[in-house]
Amino acid sequence: MKTVDTLATALVIIGGINWGLVGLAQFDLVATLLGEMSAASRVVYTLVGLSAAYLAVRRLSQPSDAPLTARVR
Repeated sequence: MKTVDTLATALVIIGGINWGLVGLAQFDLVATLLGEMSAASRVVYTLVGLSAAYLAVRRLSQPSDAPLTARVR
């Protein structure tokens, strides 16, 4: 699970940076690198969204008194 958590976290960070660039500079890095709404960019957007959902479920399934860095094994 640690590998999945690390990958999901990395994808969410990439997505957050991309959305920050879109909001601040009207610059979509993913679309620039992979093509606007190309199959590759759609895969990246989908993986970022799935990663965010995965991390949200993981966090919500932890006890409310668990620290943010707690790992569910």
